[in-house]
Amino acid sequence: MSATLTISSKNYSAWSLRGWLMMKMSGVPFEEVIVDPDDAMARAEILLLSPSILVPSLDYEGARIWDTLAIGEFLNELAPEAKLLPADRMRRAHCRSICGEMHSGFNSLRSALPMNLKGHFPNFKVWSKAQGDIARVTQIWRECLAQYGGPWLFGDLSIADAMYAPVATRFRTYDVKLDAVSQAYCDQIFAWPAMQEWIAQALEEKEEIEELEVEF
Repeated sequence: MSATLTISSKNYSAWSLRGWLMMKMSGVPFEEVIVDPDDAMARAEILLLSPSILVPSLDYEGARIWDTLAIGEFLNELAPEAKLLPADRMRRAHCRSICGEMHSGFNSLRSALPMNLKGHFPNFKVWSKAQGDIARVTQIWRECLAQYGGPWLFGDLSIADAMYAPVATRFRTYDVKLDAVSQAYCDQIFAWPAMQEWIAQALEEKEEIEELEVEF
């Protein structure tokens, strides 16, 4: 078995974090390849200038899977015992729905609050469109936690938690005030050992992307 996950910056790349967390959840052994943040393709994706998301990409026994949701679905088939998707059909459909919403939506949130694990901007002014996205994300969290009992969105850890983990980092970076339930879920994300491992490595990165270090 040969698996390689190509990612970009651990400090800035939300999509790389999602794919990497899914790999960790699956238990599938993998080698990690990090693309230089100065690479034109990786930089365009991080700055939301690329029309497609090609990082992370998973190479597995000669096959290449590059969309984050496709990676999650593939890993769920490859390692069903890891239960990346809920076993119950209706719960699984709900999980796919909110993952799809994160995958294709929340553009105002992405633009206004770019992922930056080393940054901290207290009292950051969040514009109204991004506030709407924040309200929708926290609504999803509260509904899932209430319906399935927590501590993860679908009770047990799933790809949904990997998909929403970068949002939790944005809320911390930009000092977003949250309701008690949403804050507790963010704390759960940050207590996740895989998340702690990623953050520790992100903080060691020396490269900076100037466009994402400006308070705007």
